[in-house]
Amino acid sequence: MAKVIVDLTVSLDGFVAGAGDGPQNPLGAGGEGLFRWYFDGETPIRAYEEAAARGVRVPPFRLSRASAEVFGELVDSGGAVITGRRTYDIAGAWGGNGPVPGVPVFVLTHRPPSSVPVGESAYTFTDDISTAVAQASAAAGDRYVSLMGASPVRECLRLGLLDEIQLHVVPLLLGGGVRLFDQVPAATLEKLRVVDAPGVTHLRYRVVR
Repeated sequence: MAKVIVDLTVSLDGFVAGAGDGPQNPLGAGGEGLFRWYFDGETPIRAYEEAAARGVRVPPFRLSRASAEVFGELVDSGGAVITGRRTYDIAGAWGGNGPVPGVPVFVLTHRPPSSVPVGESAYTFTDDISTAVAQASAAAGDRYVSLMGASPVRECLRLGLLDEIQLHVVPLLLGGGVRLFDQVPAATLEKLRVVDAPGVTHLRYRVVR
């Protein structure tokens, strides 16, 4: 059965984007610093290299060896993605290829778009997080369902649907923006792993129920 995981990069003060984020400035003020660790090494991610070989436009990730092991493991075990409509719009629907090309994407929205860019990923739109989790879990099988954006994370925590939390914490204070854990219910976490890497610390927890 699929597990639901959030895997996001956050600043030390808990923001996943800086102030004023939007389609013209996807990461917000200072937010570009959140993702430097994706490009500060020499190790590629196999799934993205394969997508590039197929002609798909993907980020030219080159990570440190330690970070590539953590991130590559998540990509290889991913079976579906759930995202909010705001993240979907800011990302431009990832050009139709999803955060990971070929992985199905489930978008939370009350107003589905009239058209979706053609690419390798299938898109499903729903206005209910429980429905999205059920559909994504069915699509993922025994692989992970990954949450993108702060809103789906908060809703899954509120409903007891989140199994694991993986954070990539960068040494940056944004001081404002989109806070990941804002007004979430209390939860107890069990530490699963800590990986120290250049420019980032990778933390993984299980949500205790």
